[in-house]
Formats: sequence, C-alpha cells, structure tokens
Amino acid sequence: MKKYLFAILAVVCVASGCNQKSADASETTTSDSLSVTDTAVVDDRGYKVRVGDDAPLFTTVDALSGDTVRLADLRGKVVMLQFTASWCGVCRKEMPQIESRIWQRHKNDTTFALLGIDRDEPAEKVVRFAEQTGVTYPLVLDPGADIFGLYADKQAGVTRNVIIGRDGRIVMMTRLYEEKEFEHMVTVIDSLLVASPVTE
Repeated sequence: MKKYLFAILAVVCVASGCNQKSADASETTTSDSLSVTDTAVVDDRGYKVRVGDDAPLFTTVDALSGDTVRLADLRGKVVMLQFTASWCGVCRKEMPQIESRIWQRHKNDTTFALLGIDRDEPAEKVVRFAEQTGVTYPLVLDPGADIFGLYADKQAGVTRNVIIGRDGRIVMMTRLYEEKEFEHMVTVIDSLLVASPVTE
C-alpha cells in the first residue's frame, strides 16, 4: 500500500513540476515579447499615435547646418512634422506644395516651426534632395527611422504629416498626398497660428 501511495505522490509531483515549468516558460515568452516587440496599437494608416496625444519627443540634427534640433525646444509653437525620403515619389509631389503654401507663408512667424524628417538617409543625400525638390524649409536626419518609429509603424509608408499644437499635443495627422486633406491641413495650421498662445 505504501509503495502504491508513493507512486501516486511521485506522479502528482512530476505533474505539478511540469505544469509549473510550463507556466514559467509561458510567462518568460510573454515578458520577452513585450520587451522586444512594440506593443503600441497601430491604426489603419500605420500610426501609433492619436490626435490628442502628447507628441513623442526627439532630438535630431539639421542636415544642412548640422545644428541639433530638439522637439522639446519648440514647445509653445505650432509645429509641422513632415516625414519624407528622397526615394518617395509622393513626397516629391507634396513637398513643393508644403514649400509654397505653408512654409513661404509662415516661415517668418516665430511661433511656427516646420521640420522635414528624412528617413534613414545621409546628410549629403538629404541636401541634394532639398535642392532637387526646391524646398528651403529645414530637413533633419532620422537614422534608422527611429523618429518615424515613434509616430508610426516602421513598416508603414513614409508620406505623412503631423501637426502639433502649442501645448505639445497632436492636432492632426495626414497620410499620402490628397488635395482635400492637404487643404484642411493648411486651414488647421492657419487656425492654430491665430489662436492665443498657451498659458502655463
């Protein structure tokens, strides 16, 4: 009888040990996947961020001047982030419109900032890109598409704009170049610029 009970206990212990090991393995896998996988929910346009979110902060370098650019330093201004790349045909179509209809109108407004964020290309190529497209607004570098990855899935298409209000929150986001949406973006920027500054 004792031998029989011992055998049962041995089976129960082994079974318990296997279940615990299995649970531990499951927890480790989940923990590892959470640490290495981006868990942000991506919308149908590839964005991770939403209107109303605080704009993710970043530090980068101006491709032409080599100066450091920090989004945090632009707090209190209306900011437009334009994600782009020299190989992007839609970007090349949109950028002259941004230059003429937004930058040339507001470049002397000290409460407005526009940054073209070039995806994963060297400074020399970005400077040539600016010359080819005729844009004079600042183009900054994004090695590894790390800034892009703060706002959108890195596998998503590059052509997109993010408008940030004076309070540092996202007001509008666009995808691709569609005239109606572009017109609306111009109107939004104009409205934000005439609005009263944010009081802390």
